[in-house]
Amino acid sequence: MSLVNGLPAHVLLVHFVVVLVPLTALALVVCAVWPAAARRMGLVLPVLALVTLASVPLTTGAGEWLEKHVRGNALIQRHAELGDGLLPWALGLFVLAAGVWWTTRRSPAQRDGARSASVIRIAAAVLSVAVAAGAVVDVYRIGDSGAKAAWQDGYSKTATGAVEGN
Repeated sequence: MSLVNGLPAHVLLVHFVVVLVPLTALALVVCAVWPAAARRMGLVLPVLALVTLASVPLTTGAGEWLEKHVRGNALIQRHAELGDGLLPWALGLFVLAAGVWWTTRRSPAQRDGARSASVIRIAAAVLSVAVAAGAVVDVYRIGDSGAKAAWQDGYSKTATGAVEGN
């Protein structure tokens, strides 16, 4: 994917990633810590994580196209390198979301009384918090580097004049 309505697709797709990764991370942590929420969300949790996972390679692919069509510099190179590291985090969110969904969809009789089930639930909660935090921090770092690459020295720190139409 290269252009959407005359704009680089990456500039538009990045907004999906910036919203979906933290949203999926939050939903995963809530569902991993609070099984009733996971049962209430049902299949929405793994589907959300799957959409998030699919959005990452689409966005990075569009970013690679854009990288070839702009004058390169160290900031753009750094942003591209960081962007390539998001896919494993998104995959982790998806795998854990599917696991949390799978373990909480069992009937109450199957859930109660099993010590191994509580150990699995605690492990899933700890892993979910760790992966969710890593994914959100990575999105922040990627976004920060992208903003610096796009806007570094690209604007005036002082106002240039009055706004037209006033």
